[in-house]
Amino acid sequence: MKIAFFEIEDWQKDYLIEKLAGHELSFFTEPLSLENISSATGCAIISPFIYSQINKDILQKLPDLKMVSTRSTGFDHIDIQKAEENKIAVCNVPYYGENTVAEHTFALITALSRKLTDSVERARKGDFTLDGLRGFDLKGKTLGIIGTGHIGLHVARIANGFEMEVLAFDTKPDKKLAKKIGFKYVDMENLLAKSDIITLHIPDNESTHHLINSTNINLIKKGAYLINTARGGLIETQALLKALSGGILAGAGLDVLEEECFVKEEAQLLSKEFPKTCDLKTVLQNHILLQQKNVIITPHNAFNSREALKRILDATVENINGFKANKLINIVKK
Repeated sequence: MKIAFFEIEDWQKDYLIEKLAGHELSFFTEPLSLENISSATGCAIISPFIYSQINKDILQKLPDLKMVSTRSTGFDHIDIQKAEENKIAVCNVPYYGENTVAEHTFALITALSRKLTDSVERARKGDFTLDGLRGFDLKGKTLGIIGTGHIGLHVARIANGFEMEVLAFDTKPDKKLAKKIGFKYVDMENLLAKSDIITLHIPDNESTHHLINSTNINLIKKGAYLINTARGGLIETQALLKALSGGILAGAGLDVLEEECFVKEEAQLLSKEFPKTCDLKTVLQNHILLQQKNVIITPHNAFNSREALKRILDATVENINGFKANKLINIVKK
């Protein structure tokens, strides 16, 4: 089959060539558009990322197209209705970084619990004194997980390995799974009041924006730590600053900030298109939280492992092979 990949990075080419041997592959660094649509002429499959707008006009000019395999979880850059009308299958990459983000969550937790940043900075200066570096054990502490999707469940499993008590809040609790993994569902108020560490694993939407805010942040157990590897808008920044300075929170570990540019898909942070619309460096440089000694900030890097990015390609290859075998997987429906 003739397959065209758009918004492709150099390192991805060799891997895809190896995994899709026997197909006629072409690769393009830029997004698919009406200006370069001739690149996709005759293709049975195209594989874009989120900056390619696969709209009605694009689809009409590709009469041989049978499948769109987007290398993203989101698919709002594709006209699903028009694709269905033209009998074009659309497949996505539903999951790729669950354990990756969960591991980064615990990297932040352990960095805070053992004062890792301060310890490394002191040692680099040749100072091996231990004053002010005493941390605390995770064993026996209570971890509160807000959101028990794929990432939240991985966090719960890791917490069990540390012998922590795990509480969780979710609008759609799965109590059978909670019993199997070993955690307990509670309401939000109880989770905030009883957790030594609180970690967020939910999307940012109308119902969750500023989930942690100036009203409920006072309910948090005094001396707790707050972790956010999900979306910056889940936490009201002013409330967070007040809680940190007022002793409600002992510290925070943040991979995301409220003021950072709108991120639909973590992998877009690695795309050369992203800097054209967002100067994340400036956002981080100007952020007041960077000056807080009890806050650790990483630059939206929780998803960024070799294995997670390889899983995006593996899922894309599986989608294409499924189409070839007439056994579609990861199908997106309107």
